[in-house]
Amino acid sequence: MRCPKCGNQDDKVIDSRASREGSTIRRRRECLQCSHRFTTYEAIEHEGLMIVKRDGRREEFSKEKLLAGIKKACQKRPISPKVIEELVENITDEISDKYEREVPGMAIGERVMEGLRQIDKVAYVRFASVYRRFEEATEFVREVKRLEANHDST
Repeated sequence: MRCPKCGNQDDKVIDSRASREGSTIRRRRECLQCSHRFTTYEAIEHEGLMIVKRDGRREEFSKEKLLAGIKKACQKRPISPKVIEELVENITDEISDKYEREVPGMAIGERVMEGLRQIDKVAYVRFASVYRRFEEATEFVREVKRLEANHDST
C-alpha cells in the first residue's frame, strides 16, 4: 500500500477490525518512512459478475456505477451517505449471493427501487423515472399514486 503523504510503499498494519457488518476489513496503517497513519479497507472482489441489459448486451457489474445512480436519485435529499453506502452493500451482497455469473439488469433495478422506497419516496420516484423510462407526466402521477396506495395499505 502506498502512503498517501510521502508515496512510500513500506508500511505496517497497526490495527485490523471487521467493518460494515463483516463485509470489509478496516486496517489502520503506519508508513515506515514518515510515520503517517492512514486507513484502508479490504473487501471481497465480486469477480466476473456480468449484468445482462435490456437489449441483451452484457456489462461488467460496477459497484461504483450502482453507487453513482443511487447518489443521483438521493441528491439534495436528507439521506446520509452512510445509508446510501449500506444500501449499495446490501444490494451487492444480495446479487452476488443469488447470481453466480450473470444477473439481469432488471433484478438490480427492482432491488434499488425497493431499497429507495423504504428510505425516501422522492429518491424512489426519481430513480423509477429513469429506470422505467418515464416519458410523460402521467407516468409520474401513476407511480406516486401507486406509492400512496402502498403506504395507505400498510
